[in-house]
Amino acid sequence: MQWLSLLSLWMIPVLIAFILLYSIWKRVPSYESFVEGGKEGIKIAFSIIPYLVGMLVAITVFRASGAMDFFVNLTKPLLSAIGVPAEVVPLALIRPISGNAALGMMSDIISTHGADSYVGRLASVLQGSTDTTFYVLTVYFGAVGIKKMGDALKVGLLADLVGIAAAIIVVAWIF
Repeated sequence: MQWLSLLSLWMIPVLIAFILLYSIWKRVPSYESFVEGGKEGIKIAFSIIPYLVGMLVAITVFRASGAMDFFVNLTKPLLSAIGVPAEVVPLALIRPISGNAALGMMSDIISTHGADSYVGRLASVLQGSTDTTFYVLTVYFGAVGIKKMGDALKVGLLADLVGIAAAIIVVAWIF
């Protein structure tokens, strides 16, 4: 296993050296290209700020309005019947919207129930099995100016639903 540690230590410097040597071989001005890419990155970062602010406001309104608590209480009897703890429902609802909020919820679940508890394991697997669909669509589609994202949203939410179901099944099966 020492070779694996050594490999991981040298992987990034070797990759950077390869890119620089390849750019020299192809006669590409690597520093100028890097600076130009940085300029474009900053422009994109500023262009997506309104989308990010809108997303954060929507999350805050969703949580502060009590809509999340209402949905959790509404689904609690059904979820209890199939063995899904109600503590992970807010995580499943917030994960497609915000990765940071979901990470905070997962941390709260783990600190409350423990990492080796059923709820802690389910929260961890759920966090890794789903994606921040709304965030990805908002940021990336907004950055390139795509306004119609209906099919991408449907597919992304379906993938999240499959990830949630798979997390529940796998954790129930293994643990």
